[in-house]
Amino acid sequence: MLKKVVIIGPESTGKSTLCSQLATHFNSQWCPEYARQYLLENGKEYSFEDLLGIAKGQLELEDTYSRDLKAHRLEKPTPLFIDTDMYVMKVWCEFVFGKCHPFILEQIVERKYDLYLLCNTDLPWVEDELREYPDLESRQRLFHMYKDILVNQSTPWVEIGGRSEERLATAIAAVQEYVLA
Repeated sequence: MLKKVVIIGPESTGKSTLCSQLATHFNSQWCPEYARQYLLENGKEYSFEDLLGIAKGQLELEDTYSRDLKAHRLEKPTPLFIDTDMYVMKVWCEFVFGKCHPFILEQIVERKYDLYLLCNTDLPWVEDELREYPDLESRQRLFHMYKDILVNQSTPWVEIGGRSEERLATAIAAVQEYVLA
């Protein structure tokens, strides 16, 4: 039985690292963020329409990882850790362009997940070629946008913060409580 755990939050909050650590801990897989691959291949400049293509690419990638795990004929609950979902795409669209594609909103309604892990901005900023918001104020604004979304939906969610070991321990406990119990 496939269970989907989504890790969301502003950039440079340890989402990919946490996905990898959780997949290793639970002997499972994690689905990377499609946007990173897209922007590395197509350049850092993007349009509102590009975000629709990125959203569709993310969904295709998630579906591929889901099919791969399901092909193992899972007899017990097995988590798939997903680095980014349509909530991230919604926030990205609205933060940068002030509007969101209807397709993204439709997918938010249609797709179901078992747990959200919201990464806080309490890690030091790590620069890379794709990141846009090094200032803490923007990162915290984005964090509160994600938190507002999660508070107003029905899927369980847990805030992840602290040092690396603490973040991982909190995430493992959340997965055990909400997904594998």
